[in-house]
Amino acid sequence: MTVPPPIVAPSILAADFSRLAEEVRAVEDAADWLHVDVMDNHFVPNLTIGLPVVQSLRAATKLPFDVHLMITDPRRWAPGYADAGAYNVTFHAEACDDPVALARDLRAAGAKAGLAIDRDTPIEPYLDLLPSFDTLLVMTIKAGFGGQRFLPQLLDKVRAARRHVDAGHLELRIEVDGGIAADTIEQAAEAGADAFVAGTAVYGADDPAEAVRRLRGLAERAATRA
Repeated sequence: MTVPPPIVAPSILAADFSRLAEEVRAVEDAADWLHVDVMDNHFVPNLTIGLPVVQSLRAATKLPFDVHLMITDPRRWAPGYADAGAYNVTFHAEACDDPVALARDLRAAGAKAGLAIDRDTPIEPYLDLLPSFDTLLVMTIKAGFGGQRFLPQLLDKVRAARRHVDAGHLELRIEVDGGIAADTIEQAAEAGADAFVAGTAVYGADDPAEAVRRLRGLAERAATRA
């Protein structure tokens, strides 16, 4: 199994929304990506931020934005986030009838393309689509809310994806999102994940930057054991 160096992406869903720019700067020297959860109260039963906030934050930090669209009709909205300067734009397989076409649009707009698989969605039907993507996001909770408990049985999807990626020699990040913390990140890394979304584990810590560094160290050590 060949896994690239791990990426830790703090999720601003767990940050203080009244001072988002400060919260982003708190992790700027430690994080690899900044994870931005966009929820529309349709695809998931929650409402968060949208394009105007992403555009404003883009001017406040140099961190690459890892935008996770938990929305209906991503074909309509996703390219706008690429145009706003997002590094990676991930949309849900369950919300799109032609994922490969949208991935093509995102890449044409200058972003990496990511495909997200929710908790109850089998991964097997999507494995053959992975050459069209740069990131596969495996939910280790049910999409829609932060602070949920990590579901280790969902790492079977990560293992299946890692086998497929390695067999096909694909250049693809396998990202996990949901309940990632010091006591779970090693399991995810050993399963083959190499990008980790962490919300409460970062922004609930006294020193968010140090929390990011600790998580990355745990992932690095676990990856060497895998």
